[in-house]
Amino acid sequence: MTRKHVAIAAKYLFLCSAAFVSLFPLLWMLISATNNSVDVLSGRLLPGAYLVENIRSLSINADVPQALWNSFRNASVATIASLAVCSVAGYGFEIYHDRGKDFLMGVLLLSMMIPFAAIMIPLFMMVGKLNLLSTTTAFVLPTVSTAFLIFLFRQSARYFPQEVIEASRIEGMGELGIFLRMYIPIMRSTYATAAIITFMGAWNSYLWPLIIMQTPGSKTMPLLISGLIAGYVTDYGMLMLAVSISVLPTILIFLVLQRHFAEGIISSMK
Repeated sequence: MTRKHVAIAAKYLFLCSAAFVSLFPLLWMLISATNNSVDVLSGRLLPGAYLVENIRSLSINADVPQALWNSFRNASVATIASLAVCSVAGYGFEIYHDRGKDFLMGVLLLSMMIPFAAIMIPLFMMVGKLNLLSTTTAFVLPTVSTAFLIFLFRQSARYFPQEVIEASRIEGMGELGIFLRMYIPIMRSTYATAAIITFMGAWNSYLWPLIIMQTPGSKTMPLLISGLIAGYVTDYGMLMLAVSISVLPTILIFLVLQRHFAEGIISSMK
């Protein structure tokens, strides 16, 4: 065996080990959803016979369909709104470029250093005065425009062909038409990347929904899972089943858009 073959074998061994370490928590979670609390706490790594019982317990103790719908609705609206606002902002920052916009972009990037906990109370007071508590609008407002997504779209717009814009203007197409009919189709990988990041962030959001979602019918999956933990005794089999159900939508969306996700990250880093 040559050095080249040894190097290739070592590389694949490392990659397989890294993949196993990354996937093991997910695998253990799915296995634990079929076991009872005793087996979960003992670290059992084999599927059990308690899946049906865990499903029955979960349906009795929590309204999973309602929480799933709330999470999906909130995350979808947040994703669509963020893509619409941040893509236009990023496009404008780069295509209509000047020094003033560079300064404003720097201010936006500095805002990423401010922790959400520092603005959480003012946001809550604003939402409360607008009577928007326990609504999707209240959930979406803080995520409509984020500095990270604006920066992502701005970086991608740098590699949007200027010849396309100039040719479209010569043909008489308006600025809105150029954005809708030229920019969006070409930058679909960036949109896919932003959609995955935004959807997963909104789906897994906990602190903000914990504050504003004050009615039982508005609870999201993270809040439902935290409610299963609270109490004197925790049913870990039921808890793992709820967590497994919660992660499936994000896994599905990532698998569908993973190729565009990689392309969008690469194009924004060029």
